[in-house]
Amino acid sequence: MGEDTFRRPSWDEYFLGLMDEVGKRATCDRGRSGCIVVRDKQIVCTGYVGSPPGFPHCDEEGHLMKEVVDEDGTSRMHCMRTIHAEQNAICQAAKHGIPLKGSTLYCKMEPCRVCAMLIISVGITKVIAKKKIPCSSRNPRHVPAGRRRIGRG
Repeated sequence: MGEDTFRRPSWDEYFLGLMDEVGKRATCDRGRSGCIVVRDKQIVCTGYVGSPPGFPHCDEEGHLMKEVVDEDGTSRMHCMRTIHAEQNAICQAAKHGIPLKGSTLYCKMEPCRVCAMLIISVGITKVIAKKKIPCSSRNPRHVPAGRRRIGRG
């Protein structure tokens, strides 16, 4: 086989690529990311960073910044106008009556603590994050980066 031989992506590579595409709909330039929730190799819902329906977007009206202090005392600025891609996907599933128990969530960065708690609460059993975030408050022990099982399934 030559160098130009086609290599079919794994399922994880495939869904991470689609997750990147979903993220192009994001409306906050501080976090243009997407999320896909999959069960049995089928997409059940998607989400991206953006304001709730009917509210102004960062791309339209600018950021709504707030200082956030992490558990270790470090502070950072966070845009409060938008909801995270994971939250958006979970809301879409709830809005349309789609159960998420036993599904896998694909996201750009490790979920924050709030997203992690929501992920566990709705029964998502695996998170595949493209990037690990070194900040301690974004790296809760129960949701490490990469291909991991979470919660009790």
